[in-house]
Amino acid sequence: MKVKIKIRRFNPEKDRKPYWAEYTVDAEPADRVLDVLVQIKGYQDGSLTFRRSCAHGICGSDALVINGRNRLACKVLVRDVGKDIVVEPLRGLPVIKDLTVDMEPFFRKYRSILPFLINDEPPPHIERLQTIEARARFDETTKCILCAACTTSCPSFWANDSYVGPAAIVQAHRFIFDDRDQGAQVRLALLAESDGVWRCRTIYNCVEACPREIDITRAIGEVKKAILTGDVD
Repeated sequence: MKVKIKIRRFNPEKDRKPYWAEYTVDAEPADRVLDVLVQIKGYQDGSLTFRRSCAHGICGSDALVINGRNRLACKVLVRDVGKDIVVEPLRGLPVIKDLTVDMEPFFRKYRSILPFLINDEPPPHIERLQTIEARARFDETTKCILCAACTTSCPSFWANDSYVGPAAIVQAHRFIFDDRDQGAQVRLALLAESDGVWRCRTIYNCVEACPREIDITRAIGEVKKAILTGDVD
């Protein structure tokens, strides 16, 4: 089948503003949008720039706006989006070139919530054991792949780039409710600040955008409740 793909392009070294480039590609219905982009770069326009790595929905590097929705290009099939495809870079982050955005502001927010185990007790001779039930308390939020699809779909983030964003809150949730961790109150204090969880307006864009099907709004709600009650059990 012939697929027409329109790509929002921008090279700050020579372009005054973004523009649309259109390509026609031969594709199979089961091809991924990533396959189409690779075909364009390999055979039509080698200057096209985008990120990709594992191509199996694990690394999160190829998150893009595809037909108006934040998705992973390696998971969206041509038959899911049709013969006319529109691809744009993620919104709310600076564009480095074409479909590649600067992820540093996103990762700065991620680092701000202390995304690592905090435990001052002497380490045991074996790993820190945990019950199945204790793990289940935060298991869903361990699935985040830091693709930024949720954060860059959030109107609160578009309106205020100081907002920590849903992805960072998801990562905080993963440690706040881990019974091996001792830094929950520190993280809750950080997220209780003006650019923390209270910027969330429960619009659910993040849930729709998440390629890992994490119930992000529920996780944010649980963090809000923990801030108010001090209870992380």
